[in-house]
Amino acid sequence: MFLIVGLGNPEEKYYKTFHNLGFLAAGDAAELLGVKFKKKECEASVAEAFVGGEKIIIARPLTYMNASGRAVKQLAAKYKIPKENVVVIYDDYDLPKGHVRIRPAGSAGTHNGMRSVIAELGYSDFARIRVGIRDGEVNIPIINYVLADIRKEDYDLFSSACKRAAEAAVLLAKGEKIDRVMGNYNA
Repeated sequence: MFLIVGLGNPEEKYYKTFHNLGFLAAGDAAELLGVKFKKKECEASVAEAFVGGEKIIIARPLTYMNASGRAVKQLAAKYKIPKENVVVIYDDYDLPKGHVRIRPAGSAGTHNGMRSVIAELGYSDFARIRVGIRDGEVNIPIINYVLADIRKEDYDLFSSACKRAAEAAVLLAKGEKIDRVMGNYNA
């Protein structure tokens, strides 16, 4: 069993913001696996896929970004998912816009949603896929930036980055080794 979680905020007004890139990537992962988000459980919207007899849970926490860890913890506990089978996708201000970076472990950096996930799970050695959002041309506080709508001229760049993040997550869920996925997808 595998858990792919895309971090974001559940309200429509946040849909096209930087902070919802994890939600968008989770949607792309569900599409790649031919499934839809059909149920709500453990404070998350959930899609379920089966690949080679293995169940893959794709989730979008409904707890809002700063409490994302609650949903991740509940899903991991309910389905008894080991930490090596957890992947979290999220936006990252510390990476240039459109870059994708995969790591097998690490800190939360400047990301409050990841702080919540790490605090709730009680460990930080799980795979994470970060989608870079930093734009050197923009000079506003991070909190305002991450909740801003993605500019029209950048939407294709971020859409492509989310698709790459989703592909990487699906490969990990299908059993591909993280070193190989990192080699193929890290910008």
